Amino acid sequence: MEPGRNLVLRVDTFGQTDRGRKRPTNQDSFAIAELRRALFVRQSNLRQPETLIGHELGHLFIVADGMGGYLGGEQASALAVETIEQFLLNTLGWLFGLSGDGVLTEFQQALRAADHRVIEAAAQKPQLGGMGTTVTMAYATGSTLYAAHVGDSRLYLWRRGDLKTVTSDHTVVARMVSQGVLSAEEAATHKMRHLITNSVGGPSEGVTPEIHKIALEAEDVLLLCSDGLTEMLNDAYIAEVLHAGQPAERCCQSLIDSANERGGYDNITALVARFAAA
Repeated sequence: MEPGRNLVLRVDTFGQTDRGRKRPTNQDSFAIAELRRALFVRQSNLRQPETLIGHELGHLFIVADGMGGYLGGEQASALAVETIEQFLLNTLGWLFGLSGDGVLTEFQQALRAADHRVIEAAAQKPQLGGMGTTVTMAYATGSTLYAAHVGDSRLYLWRRGDLKTVTSDHTVVARMVSQGVLSAEEAATHKMRHLITNSVGGPSEGVTPEIHKIALEAEDVLLLCSDGLTEMLNDAYIAEVLHAGQPAERCCQSLIDSANERGGYDNITALVARFAAA
C-alpha cells in the first residue's frame, strides 16, 4: 500500500499486558509514546516558560515478547523497548524530521542497537545467555505508518471490515508453510511453531528487520500483539472485536479477556490504535 494524500488523523490508543493463566511471570513489554519537539530555555530576558513544547510529530507503538527463561525473557524485552526509545529520541528526531523513508532506515538501526544491547547484557551474566525478544514497532505520523518487525509478534491493520496481517511470522514453521512443506492447518499445531528464526538478541548477534510503509485512512485500526493473543484467538474473532467500534481500551480488555477464557497459555499483550479524521 502506497502512501496517499497527507490526511491529518487523530488517534485513540491503549495498550495492556497480562501474565495469562499458566506462566509464573510476564515476559512481554510494550510502550506507547507521543513524540514532540521541545525547546528548553536556559536564559532569556523575556518572561516565558522554561520549556516550550511543539506540536506532536507522531505516535510510537512497540510490543516485545521475551524469550530465554524466567529472567532472561523479561529482561530482554524490557531492554529492547528501552533501547529503541532512547535511540529514536536521540537519533531520529531532528535528523529526518520524523518523516520520509529515512525513518525506515533508522528503525532498522534502532533494532540493531537493541540487538547489540541484549547480546551484550547476556554476555555479562551467564544465567541470561541466549536471551532474546521479538519486537514489533510502528510509528504513525500524519497519515503514514512506518513499521519494523522481527519475530512472531504481529501487526494487524483493520480497514473497512477487512483484517490484514501486515507482518510475517519469523519462525521455522512459517518458513515451511511459505515453502509449501506444511499447510496452514498443520502449522497451527506444529510442535516447532514457536521456534523463532529472527529476533533481537538470542544465540548470536545479527537481526534482519522486516519493514513496511502504509498509507493510513480514517477509521483504520491497528493491533500490535504478542503470540499469547494470536495462539488463543483466530483472525475472524480479532476482526469482530476491532469492527465493533469500541474505544481502544475496551478493545484491549476484550481481546485479553477472551484469550484468557480460551486458556491463557502464554503472556498476552495487545496494543490498539484507532484512527479518525481530525
